[in-house]
Amino acid sequence: MADLRGVLQTWVDNGSLPGAVGLVAHGDRVEAAAVGWMDLERSAPMARDSIFRIASLTKPVTAAAVMLLVDEGRVGLHDPVARWLPELAEPVVVRTPASPVEDVVPAARAITVFDLLTSCAGYGFPSDFTLPAVRLLATVQKDGREPASFPPADVWLAELARVPLLSQPGEFWLYDTCSTLQGVLVERATGRPLPDFLAERVFAPLGMVDSAFDVPAAKRQRFTSHYRVDSTGRLTLADGPDGQWSTPPAFPLGSAGLTGTADDWLAFGRMLLAGGETADGRRLLSPEAVRLITSDHTTPARRELGELFLEGQGWGMGGSVDIVRTEPWHVPGRYGWVGGTGTAAHIVPATGTVAILFTQVGLDGPTTPEWMRDVWCSASPGFVPVGRLAR
Repeated sequence: MADLRGVLQTWVDNGSLPGAVGLVAHGDRVEAAAVGWMDLERSAPMARDSIFRIASLTKPVTAAAVMLLVDEGRVGLHDPVARWLPELAEPVVVRTPASPVEDVVPAARAITVFDLLTSCAGYGFPSDFTLPAVRLLATVQKDGREPASFPPADVWLAELARVPLLSQPGEFWLYDTCSTLQGVLVERATGRPLPDFLAERVFAPLGMVDSAFDVPAAKRQRFTSHYRVDSTGRLTLADGPDGQWSTPPAFPLGSAGLTGTADDWLAFGRMLLAGGETADGRRLLSPEAVRLITSDHTTPARRELGELFLEGQGWGMGGSVDIVRTEPWHVPGRYGWVGGTGTAAHIVPATGTVAILFTQVGLDGPTTPEWMRDVWCSASPGFVPVGRLAR
């Protein structure tokens, strides 16, 4: 799509992005553009098969892994998670969201698998990061773009268990932590490391050949550098090809740890659009599992604490679900999410479309950057290409 390439090239030319890969697929038709460079040093041009840190685009994949276990009857949606995560068997909750962390009451009920999948367990980030329980949580649930800052999963979970819930289980939607817990749940329920389970049960059936929690030396020439925007607006190196993703992590984060290519996520998105079937007709997930993953499970009351992240939209399992059209790219039922390393991927069931944007520039807040909005606009409505909107 010449317009997609042109939009991406504009943001590369003005220095906002070193490079980018954009992809819009509608049925069998795929329009892709790779522009710019893999790093600021221009050591190699960006390519369609360049590998990125996909950050929170890991969340939908982890949710799918949990639902695969639900399909198999190994995990029940309404099972207490304490069966596999005994550290969370007796959670306490701050009396009000603003209460000190010492002012707690027992949880009214057990945390369930469904609570984790819908990010309503009581753990996670709200709009207000100054709340005492949230400040304490931030010492445990650190930045997922820094996987080396996390201890092994068992140590992390023991630390998390000492943090009180911000709300009663099932009461409010909160961001991030439940996806990390989902990854631990998969490991505990299967007795296998999360990377191994995903590689065998999700990546191999879908042909996601470059998706992993680390990038081996043989692939590192395709691995992009990652940048953050400093206080002066300049791009500074946050992680290079031989950095934190060059070795397996102590804790593979189900919330943010994966790397991969745009075509890897395209295969995942197409599976969701196909109701759980792979490209060769094999069933990965049941249609009911896909429906649950991509359906909104929130209410206005549930969204209240985390409105900063959702911006008026809903949440399924592992990703947001559009429920109201407030921007040109919003289509009811559109499912997907944005990664803090500058990635975004969505499916639009109503149009059978997958739209993906992978960049190397990190996002330091929930507000969508102008370059991402520009790309989304260029493929509106519903990510069916209709030409770039007038500026």
